[in-house]
Amino acid sequence: MQKPDLKKIKVRPATTHDISVILDFIRRLALYEKRLHEVTATEEDISDVLFERKIAEAVIAEYEKMPVGFAIFFYNFSTFTGKVGIYIEDLYVNSRFRGSGIGKLILSHIARLAVERKCDRLEWTVLKWNEPSLEFYKKLGAWPKDEWIIFKMSGEALYKLAGVTFI
Repeated sequence: MQKPDLKKIKVRPATTHDISVILDFIRRLALYEKRLHEVTATEEDISDVLFERKIAEAVIAEYEKMPVGFAIFFYNFSTFTGKVGIYIEDLYVNSRFRGSGIGKLILSHIARLAVERKCDRLEWTVLKWNEPSLEFYKKLGAWPKDEWIIFKMSGEALYKLAGVTFI
């Protein structure tokens, strides 16, 4: 495939009209990560988090008005620095457009938002087996935080700790 003209790529904030596109991108990302069976999000969930409670934000990358990638992100906070950062939960570019610079444009857009909003960092996670992404991020100047182990609690364990009956 011929690389798209990056001047024709537009990265813009997602709107309520993009909810089904965002959910489709989430499913495509989950399929790529071999985790499609874990996706339980609905359009209502996406709408609630992005547009009603505004807990997270999303951007859409378009090529000739066709959605070709997206990212979802939200704020985090460092007590050590007393500053906020942006955590990128998901970043995905359609397979036929990978390697064309769209991922970098999405990251650059979010980096500009971080600087404008006085954030001092961007953070995200990458699956250990995802070598193309690991190399891409390292080329941009990012580095792995290998001194930390990420913990997760959900389902019955979360409800038990909260002292609430698991549904």
